[in-house]
Amino acid sequence: MKFRIGYRTLKTAVGAVIAIIIAQGLGLENYASAGIITILCIKNTKKKSLRASWDRILAGLIAIVFSIVFFELIGYYAGVIGLLLLFFIPTVVLFKATDGVASSSVIILHFYSAGGVTFGFILNEFLLVLIGVGMALLANLYMPSLDRKIEEYQRKIESNFKNIFKEIVYYLRHGDHNWDGKEIPETIQWINEAKVLSFQEMENQFLHNEEESLYFTYFKIREKQFEIIERVLPIITSISKTVEQGKIIADFIEELSEHIHGGNTADIYLDKLNKMHKEFEKMELPKTREEFEIRAALFHFINEMEQYLLIKRSFKGIVKQSKRNKNIVGEGN
Repeated sequence: MKFRIGYRTLKTAVGAVIAIIIAQGLGLENYASAGIITILCIKNTKKKSLRASWDRILAGLIAIVFSIVFFELIGYYAGVIGLLLLFFIPTVVLFKATDGVASSSVIILHFYSAGGVTFGFILNEFLLVLIGVGMALLANLYMPSLDRKIEEYQRKIESNFKNIFKEIVYYLRHGDHNWDGKEIPETIQWINEAKVLSFQEMENQFLHNEEESLYFTYFKIREKQFEIIERVLPIITSISKTVEQGKIIADFIEELSEHIHGGNTADIYLDKLNKMHKEFEKMELPKTREEFEIRAALFHFINEMEQYLLIKRSFKGIVKQSKRNKNIVGEGN
């Protein structure tokens, strides 16, 4: 494994140091805890960081209240910490602020170590939470854009779809040949990675960003379409010889493969598929069992391709001007 210092690691290190310096500069007790809270609050997306920060503020306030009540009423004994936690943790869970349990436990231990409660100490602990959380939020205000990586995944996935369709076309026209099928595992991996990245990019938008949510939807659609592609490959390989209908379907798939993009022209190809259906109905019935089985396999294949196109028809399409190369993402399937 390669040693690497990532962007999040750098933010965490710098943010923690600045939080400690601010807390120390204000003369706060236990100032190092501000750095701990910063470390805990920095997440890989803005929304996760915001949620984690809110959880820690809420859990911190609950910890302060519980510490005052338990330690002042029962006493500053080690056993009281365990009793306090028995009530504190379920309360935090009830308020859905579980991310704040660890940082708030530190505050509870501060109260225990102090051996008494004053207004100044309560303010001290609250400021530690605010500084730690505030620094984490500032550090997470800027997140590097994932657009370039997402668009690269889009290009690679569409290229693999095209290559697989070309293999289908070749098989329908000429029969079997040596295809290693590497596009299959590659595409599965790339779709999964692209979904993670596009969801992460959505999570980095505090306000709704239609373009980023379109990318996530796009990769979900590609995932469903690829499931169909995986289903039709055994159907194609079951065809023992080339027939006229197979060559017609090959022409259709070849045209389809040339129009795999982020946009949506599924209706055009659904119309062509419907016309092809009608053309097949006018042809002679199969004369042998083998021909019947081939025609049945091709008919099954056409039905699956219809589902492939129907999935994409519901998608409005990604049509945007790239900030880098000023190209428009074309229409396709």
